[in-house]
Amino acid sequence: MPQSASLHTSFDIAVSVGLCYNSGYLRGVSFGTMFDWSSLNKEQREAVQTTEGAVLVLAGAGTGKTKVLTSRIAYIVSEGLCQLNEILAVTFTNKAAREMKERALALLSQSGELHSVGGNSLWIGTFHSLALHMIRPFHELFHRSSNFTIVDADDQLRLLKKVMAESGITDKRYTPKQMAYYINRWKDQCRGADEALKMAQRFSVESIAASLYLPYQNMLRSLDAIDFGDILKISVDIFKSNNDILDRFQAKFKYIMVDEYQDTNAAQYIWLKLLSLKHGNLCCVGDDDQSIYSWRGADVGNILKFDKDFRNPTIIRLGQNYRSTKNIIKAASALISNNSMRMKKEFWTEADTGLPVIIKALPDPISEARFIAGLIENKSRNHIALSDMAILVRGAFQTRVFEERFLSAGIPYTVVGGFKFYERKEVKDAVAYLRLTTNPDDGIAFERIVNLPKRGVGATSLNKFYGIAREQSISLRKAARQFAESSNANIAAKLSDFFRQLDVWRDAANVLSPSELMQKILDECGYIEMLKAEKTVENGARLENLDELVTALREFESVNEFLDYVSLVLDNASATTRDSVTISTIHAAKGLEYHTVFIPGFEENILPHQKSIAEKGEIGVEEERRLCYVAITRAKREVYITLCQRRSMYGAYNPTYTVPSRFLKNLPKGCIKLL
Repeated sequence: MPQSASLHTSFDIAVSVGLCYNSGYLRGVSFGTMFDWSSLNKEQREAVQTTEGAVLVLAGAGTGKTKVLTSRIAYIVSEGLCQLNEILAVTFTNKAAREMKERALALLSQSGELHSVGGNSLWIGTFHSLALHMIRPFHELFHRSSNFTIVDADDQLRLLKKVMAESGITDKRYTPKQMAYYINRWKDQCRGADEALKMAQRFSVESIAASLYLPYQNMLRSLDAIDFGDILKISVDIFKSNNDILDRFQAKFKYIMVDEYQDTNAAQYIWLKLLSLKHGNLCCVGDDDQSIYSWRGADVGNILKFDKDFRNPTIIRLGQNYRSTKNIIKAASALISNNSMRMKKEFWTEADTGLPVIIKALPDPISEARFIAGLIENKSRNHIALSDMAILVRGAFQTRVFEERFLSAGIPYTVVGGFKFYERKEVKDAVAYLRLTTNPDDGIAFERIVNLPKRGVGATSLNKFYGIAREQSISLRKAARQFAESSNANIAAKLSDFFRQLDVWRDAANVLSPSELMQKILDECGYIEMLKAEKTVENGARLENLDELVTALREFESVNEFLDYVSLVLDNASATTRDSVTISTIHAAKGLEYHTVFIPGFEENILPHQKSIAEKGEIGVEEERRLCYVAITRAKREVYITLCQRRSMYGAYNPTYTVPSRFLKNLPKGCIKLL
């Protein structure tokens, strides 16, 4: 079969089978008769009924954007403007896609005509799931079989490690994670290997990544695979190079809707724009004030320039909040109005005034945790469920003092968006080093860190150590030491150095405090240097967690006392309960809501975070202010903002006086109360 015929057949299969098993058509049912218009306010009704052309719905926190999107789908279909499978609705998470699909179908079922269509007729999903369905039938165009594989993040790193080795690049200086970071960013920007090479600064880590981009893509091709970042880039490339394919998808989707538009990156923006060119019916719902993901490629500029990107767009502002009290809304509105990079909008509520936003300064983080824990206990006694209260932190390192206080007070808690403090990998690695200073023959701790940082001790070497240990009935550490002393293998010298370090640290444990010992080990073992070598957001948080671990150790007289405590913490934390307080980063809390929200660490260098200010200047400050806005607007009834007068930061031995967050000045006096 000629390629063109094959591709046309593939397209027909894609649009009629891929996601759309039934092409049933809802006609003759008036939306007005099937839907209770009283549940929508004036602006929401306008957003639902404005179906033609480019539409931007600026939906502030708690203003009912999901209701608008689902009602809009039901309205368009039941008014006979298109078939159900001619609507493309895009979200960022599978959970959001499921919710939108269920709510839209529930509205359509009120017509009594839903039996003629199936739920699978809806093209609702994430950017990547929808784009994947679009490109799979055209696998020949990017040289893959119809059953090509999508590699996950772990497989990507494994492949990049192999590509680096084949290119003669040692992973002692450069890491696969560094390479993956740059390659993924280029794909998010729809940039190919040639463009990456031109862009990359010479003799930089970026230039190394650019040189590996093409060999990595060739390896993926040889394995009949693509990675996550390829999906949208390939989709865009196909659309730009094959007008017939793009024309058919443009004709297919008469209405396109996208949720959380402020979080789109360059590839997602281009993909949406290409698909919407024919009919021009693109409805984007989002809130520039909640754009907080620039670190993963989101570009707030996409929503800010909407009126310039699309001809004669309709901009509808949803300003009525249905979640929070007047005081909470006034505080959040006044705060965010200080940002210059935003679209002006009114934010209001008909709810009662409610309690003022409480601001409390405390001596130190332990006092801060004690104060918040006390409030939680009181509110729990007054019949506010623990699950309706949340502590929202800027940095994951902040959770440690709250976890320890809750454990001692018997308050159940759940950490959202990450592991509990003492379960985090970097913390467990550091604790393993400490364990070896008190028990040299701790085999579990030894195996965990003998190759962290890398000392050339792989699975083969460990098997040799285990063999010697079993044969001579000695510990794993002694077996490894014996191997190092009697072998000429390459790893023997590194192992010998490691054992000498262990001896030094064991001697130091007799004269140094636990926190001083921990800091010495981290400085000398190379672990911190290893994390700093990979300049990623995740490693920045890991370094903060290690600093917090050093701070935590100051509360203990001996290493053994601390190790016993950690064992008990992990044992107690293993018990789970349904009703528990949420501890979450602000980033992970977006889209959630609680009766009461606590925002600790309202200090310069935490909120706003010093790294954002240092790297991005005023742009970083504005994103930090948006983070603060998101945190405040998670609350329905009560907000407590706390700050410490002294805090140990970045592993400093002595606490230093802090500076209150500049954002405190943005909160109007009429809706706050100082305790």
